Amino acid sequence: MVSDLDVEAVAMTMTVHEDGLRKSWIWMALLAVISLVGGVLALLNPFAATLAATLMAGWVFALLGIVQIVQAFQVQGWGGFIWALLFGLLTLIIGGSLIFNPLAGMVSLTLLVAVLFLAIGVVKIMYSFSLRPVTGWVWVLVSGIVSLVLGIMILADFPMSAASILGILLGVELLSNGVLFLFIALGLRNLR
Repeated sequence: MVSDLDVEAVAMTMTVHEDGLRKSWIWMALLAVISLVGGVLALLNPFAATLAATLMAGWVFALLGIVQIVQAFQVQGWGGFIWALLFGLLTLIIGGSLIFNPLAGMVSLTLLVAVLFLAIGVVKIMYSFSLRPVTGWVWVLVSGIVSLVLGIMILADFPMSAASILGILLGVELLSNGVLFLFIALGLRNLR
């Protein structure tokens, strides 16, 4: 049985959490502004945004490779040591190639994105048919067709699309996040 003290404790905890959330709205608004500005800048100069995304991916791969190599040497007696070391070395090589030859990296990443759009599009379309008796299955089909068309559009203009497509996708993602953060900030500000 729940006592009055338990109900009061839960209510007080909720009030404390809601108060903390309400006070955090300004930080979410700041995230919104940063994302929106970043998205606009990426769309204004998609080549620079593509180059930045490629370099960032390169540094992330390089860092992951280094950490994996260090981790592999922490467990040398382990039977998977050679595989962990190989995984780290390959990841480091991929990162280095993106960092030291970002233009070629842009082409490789763009091709990967196009293939992913195509594969995801086919999977969504097949998934939509399996959902057919469910209301809204057609939206999964539409989403699959959009993914398929995006993949075909990227490949149709390949390798020229490599100069801008990653930057455009980054810009759209940043704008989408900015709108999301803005609505969350407004919702947090109006919490009562």
